[in-house]
Amino acid sequence: MEISPIAVIRTGFPEKFGVPRQSGLASSLRGRIVFNEGYRDPASLKGLETFSHIWLIWEFSCNRHNDWHPTVRPPRLGGNASVGVFASRSPFRPNPLGLSCVEIEHIDLDSSEGPVIYIKGADLVDNTPIYDIKPYIRYADSRPEAVCGYVDALEERSLKVVFPSELSAKIADTEVIPSLVETLRLDPRPSYHDDPQREYGLSFAGYNIRFHVSGNVLEVTDVTPIE
Repeated sequence: MEISPIAVIRTGFPEKFGVPRQSGLASSLRGRIVFNEGYRDPASLKGLETFSHIWLIWEFSCNRHNDWHPTVRPPRLGGNASVGVFASRSPFRPNPLGLSCVEIEHIDLDSSEGPVIYIKGADLVDNTPIYDIKPYIRYADSRPEAVCGYVDALEERSLKVVFPSELSAKIADTEVIPSLVETLRLDPRPSYHDDPQREYGLSFAGYNIRFHVSGNVLEVTDVTPIE
């Protein structure tokens, strides 16, 4: 079987660093699903406007490789403990496919780019290839009683973000600021990093965001446009 991408997603993340670890964690993050030539028939989306969420099947296109290993070291476990690749969501897999559930904001059938699905809550790098789209069906897809192994023991960190007004004012599109703050609150650093003197750089929505973290406080130190 051969498959090819039907679309790409456009997001504010030109690189992997800072992308939320899972979909829905930063619910305000916006993106656009733009269909490739050959898949732009509006009829293919008929009825999708009656659903609130969709599943995206996509490629880990930033992690293309020719080999894989049966065990991986998830960053959430500190980079030391190993688990089987099929007990993880590692991008380094035999078939580098990802699965994300996102919210439909609205659908534009008359765009100059063809049909475009505007979504929220994505965890994808800009221009990630999309291989399929399926509606989220609550009675079948929701499993509140599910047991999630080692993930159940992990706490999702939430940092206090200090974003000085003179720095946030450098961002022309003020609508992206809440999404940026929500992303920073999730702590973009590898979980094993804990150096309050280290400065990090996050590329988002055309800007390089510099910050450091001390304890549970993340402070933005500079904002510069990406040229």
